[in-house]
Amino acid sequence: MCGIVGAASERNVEKILLTGLKRLEYRGYDSAGLAILNSKLQLERVRTPGKVRELENTLLQSPLHGNTGIAHTRWATHGVPSEQNAHPLMSHNEIALVHNGIIENHETLRNFLISKGYHFTSETDSETIVHLLHLHFTQTKDLLLATRKTVAELEGAYALGIMSLHYPHHLIAVRHGSPLVVGKGMDENFFASDPLAVLPVTKQFIYLEEGDIADISAHHIDIYSSQGERVERKIHNLAIHYDVSDRGEHRHYMRKEIFEQPAAITNNLEGRLKKNHVLDTAFGLNAIDLFKKTKHIQFIACGTSYHAALVARYWVEALVNIPCSVEVASEFRYRKVVVPKNSLFVSLSQSGETADTLAALRLAKKIGYLSSLAICNVPESSLVRESELHFMTRAGIEIGVASTKAFTAQLTALLLLTLLLGQQQNAFTDKTEEHLTEQLKQIPSLVETILQLDPLIANLAKNFLEKNHALFVGRGALYPIALEGALKLKEISYIHAEGYPAGELKHGPLALVDKNMPVVAIAPNDELLEKIKSNLHEVRARGGELFVFTDCVTPADPDMHVIQMPSLHPLLAPIAYTIPLQLLAYHVAVLKGTDIDQPRNLAKSVTVE
Repeated sequence: MCGIVGAASERNVEKILLTGLKRLEYRGYDSAGLAILNSKLQLERVRTPGKVRELENTLLQSPLHGNTGIAHTRWATHGVPSEQNAHPLMSHNEIALVHNGIIENHETLRNFLISKGYHFTSETDSETIVHLLHLHFTQTKDLLLATRKTVAELEGAYALGIMSLHYPHHLIAVRHGSPLVVGKGMDENFFASDPLAVLPVTKQFIYLEEGDIADISAHHIDIYSSQGERVERKIHNLAIHYDVSDRGEHRHYMRKEIFEQPAAITNNLEGRLKKNHVLDTAFGLNAIDLFKKTKHIQFIACGTSYHAALVARYWVEALVNIPCSVEVASEFRYRKVVVPKNSLFVSLSQSGETADTLAALRLAKKIGYLSSLAICNVPESSLVRESELHFMTRAGIEIGVASTKAFTAQLTALLLLTLLLGQQQNAFTDKTEEHLTEQLKQIPSLVETILQLDPLIANLAKNFLEKNHALFVGRGALYPIALEGALKLKEISYIHAEGYPAGELKHGPLALVDKNMPVVAIAPNDELLEKIKSNLHEVRARGGELFVFTDCVTPADPDMHVIQMPSLHPLLAPIAYTIPLQLLAYHVAVLKGTDIDQPRNLAKSVTVE
């Protein structure tokens, strides 16, 4: 959620820290700040509510100079967005700290620290950490030891960046439940919550493991395990490129990423298909033996990834005849789970750092699943590193908070999984497999065709400008796409929207339908077409305004807006019908003037519960 950057260098680090915060803006935040140790060994700090540009403007008036510093973008969990609640937080002007995560026992710690004479200036849980650290440092006079004693008393998830005037030119980085990487440079070293933050100054990264504490200076990186032992961690060379201003011809990242979907899906499929089947090695060298043994699949995800998993259940059960369960990660991890025999645990996440999904994976590894498979977009993420099998969706960096290309890349990956499972379970003939594989190859060109509907959908969006609510309906594997369409609209346009199985309209939602309630229907020409037509008649009978996406011929009706989709194989319908709903949400948000790439109250990578 929050963005963390730290730098220890032979040069002034203010610009490095500011650039890092700008590159982390996509994660979502409500305030920003930085602290630098100046040449007089004094801690100087600037914090502002709002965007990083506010912080930058303040620094233009009163710049900070120093070779060691930490910076932060905050997404509020405790305390309203304000200068007082913004990070870095300090204790006695001696220790500064930035924190990503949540401290669950902060109230107990706060009361204890107040009894010791500490004064709190913020409403945050994070301030308890910096005061506790100061207390232990006054007792030990050793910052590393004080850090170990402090984290031993913390309950929750956190990534910490620490600096002290008593430990000049050094930074301390701690990872426990929230991601943190160390960047290795020339006469300078860094830490960040995401490698993107410091890609301009290094391509070499060390991914801290759970419980690691790193002591970082301009010339040294010393890492200690949770047991306090000095350890070596692998250095990864990243070849990715990202320019924060690289939107090309597009006004927003979301639009750019919608139009990148044909390329993203092509990258996803590349090297994973032969002429008539999915390659045996597409999901890893050990996947085939596991897939042959699999008798049940447990899908776990959050948000948009959860909708992708719901679609996969329809595909796998229909084509492979293996039962599937789909659950939101935050629910799965807090209930007693009965694990079916030979059940494969499949987790989905764009970032691979979603806290609830990671926690669910760690639980699954303890309770008897056959194996674990991560479907993810970030190769070195925690989810990938902690899963036995992994499949990279290759969607490329996704900046917009509302996921678009990462979602369709996940769907494509799940189709590949379905076909490979079917192949290993002998669920269909060679001829059927060849036909289905050929359909997969058509996805990029199909998406290209649908994107040409953009001007038509932009015009359609005008009908939603004065609306405050919307219903999205679909049936079968298109029901999860209705959920996804509603999510996209509410995320970026702030219109209240809900998705329903079309057959459920009569069980409650019809009470909401009137001339002010647009109903968006997904109606492909499949075996459920006549059923959904009946549901649409129910809407029309109550004066509802219909917006129908379909690939069948529909008679002209003044009460019905029809968007004609291309004819397609039913297997591809969930991917195909996602595209116009993304475009609809985007154009409605443009008309409403919302912050499309960074919608209010939301974050790209949800690394807290």
